[in-house]
Amino acid sequence: QVQLVESGGGYVQAGGSLRLSCAASGIIFRINDMGWYRQAPGKQRELVARISDVGSTNYADSVKGRFTISRDNARNTVSLQMNSLKPEDTAVYYCNADVSKCSRCSYYSNWGQGTQVTVSS
Repeated sequence: QVQLVESGGGYVQAGGSLRLSCAASGIIFRINDMGWYRQAPGKQRELVARISDVGSTNYADSVKGRFTISRDNARNTVSLQMNSLKPEDTAVYYCNADVSKCSRCSYYSNWGQGTQVTVSS
């Protein structure tokens, strides 16, 4: 089993900043891509940012220039620095990691439980 535990969500005024963190634990041989997704009420879950094991990143257009994703491979963690937050960033944010449990095992996508981010206008 692999567990992803998020932290750092909360309530902030527009223009403020928050930092989300996610730690992966359990039976882990290697983690490929890690990322953050979000889901606002009544909307589908959407990609916010992803980062590969060698540090290549991609971002949703709506967060480019405001959010920064990073990871620590030694600690199996991924973080999301969110600056200049807007009310439309309000959502539950989910951590995601593609994990293999052995050298010849397939990668499986794992999800955290989510952390609420609320941005007031």
